[in-house]
Amino acid sequence: MDALLARYQQLRHYSLALASPLTAEDQCVQSMPDASPTKWHLGHTTWFFETIVLQAFAPGYVPWDNRLAYLFNSYYEALGPRHPRPQRGLLTRPALAEIHAYRQHVDAAMATLITHLDDAHPALPLIALGLNHEQQHQELLLTDVLHLFFSNPLLPAYGALPDACRAPAAPLLTPAPQALQWLRFEGGAVQAGCDDAADGVQAFAFDNETPRHLRQVAPFQLAHRLVNCGEYLAFVNDGAYANPMLWLSDGWALVQAQAWAAPLYWIAPGDPRCPSDAWQVFGLQGVQPLDLLAPVTHLSFYEAAAYAEWAGARLPTEFEWEHACGASALADMLGQAWQWTRSAYEPYPGFRPRSGAVREYNGKFMVGQQVLRGSSLATPAGHSRATYRNFFPPATRWQFSGLRLAQ
Repeated sequence: MDALLARYQQLRHYSLALASPLTAEDQCVQSMPDASPTKWHLGHTTWFFETIVLQAFAPGYVPWDNRLAYLFNSYYEALGPRHPRPQRGLLTRPALAEIHAYRQHVDAAMATLITHLDDAHPALPLIALGLNHEQQHQELLLTDVLHLFFSNPLLPAYGALPDACRAPAAPLLTPAPQALQWLRFEGGAVQAGCDDAADGVQAFAFDNETPRHLRQVAPFQLAHRLVNCGEYLAFVNDGAYANPMLWLSDGWALVQAQAWAAPLYWIAPGDPRCPSDAWQVFGLQGVQPLDLLAPVTHLSFYEAAAYAEWAGARLPTEFEWEHACGASALADMLGQAWQWTRSAYEPYPGFRPRSGAVREYNGKFMVGQQVLRGSSLATPAGHSRATYRNFFPPATRWQFSGLRLAQ
């Protein structure tokens, strides 16, 4: 169990490393109902290990503070009432130092538990889930901080990501313009998803990736790279945000109601917050000139679908994407941007949620959302795979989400 303990400690440390560039004030603020304060992420992931693992498997474990269950339960109805999500930014107490002490208390108890486990212990799948859950929140911590800093008129920069547990950096710039190339895939009866047996510590899969099954896929073509900012700027300059013929109905309603005119973090020429004659973009490094060759990100599903319509193409299904993943000629399938698909987030045939409280982890969200595939520059190392099914409502823009075209 030495390797498991080392991984546990490394991942838990990485969450603190991600929070380290932030002030205590930064870590308390919630910029919108869909985001959470950094210190809530730090507390919630700790509560998960305490509640799901320690209270079930550590004899004599005493919770740090029973009141924290109400503050840090996210959506588990079976585990009791909880603080309303849109009000997480009001939690000035417990203080950040107390959250750190809470983490230390739980981490010490987890270390003791892990050292006494054997290879068949029933706690192992839940520890694996907790580790992957923490990685999800590490990415959410970054996306939430980015939205928070963009909401600040000073447009502060987060800075470089810490190295520990960070995925190998994908190139942020394409060295030279590359015309879009189409790669053909024959399709047929293709395998999708994972076996339930993959839900372990070494070969983990979330329950929504199971069971492995056959899908019939017609022959299709996939663009060899992601759509870049220069191509998306042509879409903007062509008046696409004023052309209802390109948009799904709900998307067009949002364009009008929220005055969308470009991706979320693009800054138009002449913006008084950071005057410039050219387009700029806000990211973890702060305000930067718009790199026309970089993949476009922070798009909603509606924007991705509208661009595909404008380009005379479409978005791939999640099964086309998974079938193609691994082809050597495809660039940035993983590690640059989550990629919207045309697939609704639904259960696979024969899907069964996990037992116990964690049955609420994925299954109850399988309605009204779209699947994204791949991973992003904010996804931690070891948290990407071809079968991973990310999902968000179609209006979501604050994630590192882009698009790849299909035909």
